[in-house]
Amino acid sequence: MTSLKFLGHACFQLTHDNVSILFDPFITDNPFKVAQLQDIQCNYILVSHGHFDHLGDAIELAKQNNATIISTAEIAGLCGKEGCQTHAMHIGGKHTFDFGYVRITPAFHGAGVEGGHACGFIINFFGRIIYFAGDTSLFGDMALLGRLEKIDYALLPIGDNFTMGPSDAVEAAAMLKPQTVIPMHYNTWPVIAQSPLEYKNTIEDRLNIPVNIVNPGETINL
Repeated sequence: MTSLKFLGHACFQLTHDNVSILFDPFITDNPFKVAQLQDIQCNYILVSHGHFDHLGDAIELAKQNNATIISTAEIAGLCGKEGCQTHAMHIGGKHTFDFGYVRITPAFHGAGVEGGHACGFIINFFGRIIYFAGDTSLFGDMALLGRLEKIDYALLPIGDNFTMGPSDAVEAAAMLKPQTVIPMHYNTWPVIAQSPLEYKNTIEDRLNIPVNIVNPGETINL
């Protein structure tokens, strides 16, 4: 059984048996307050960029769990200097791990670290293909990503202001052609307040792609 837990904002935990991956572990200062650091167990931590609401508690959690941080070379270097176990990658790269593989994808956003670049991830996790877009604008090569990988679940930001908003995230889904869309990065603060139900209705009416609205703290089976 493979499960996906939403910890609020852009933080997810993907688990299959004894293997668990955290995405952008913004826990301590996360306004949704649905998790405590001491309760989180993971083997890998994927960090899309260095902003406080994405790098978050990655360093502390990596040390607590002896987990490996997978990210761009710049983020991996930053975390490595803090004593974390890391695996450095970069955009366009792909690497095999015990759960499957990770492909690093572009994300058009600030890096949050000098000389770096924001990214997203496509993960083959025990046969499930998950696209975590990270903080990004809409970009045309999402269509290419949809051709390279048969995406089962696309985790897309819809908050606007800092990332693409709902209308652009509809276009992203049209290009990616996933089996299911899960919205993220919205309603954390007033500036990114959105209606996920409106987004869901638009995609399902226009594209006939199901949208699963996962509430902070909720776990779904994939």
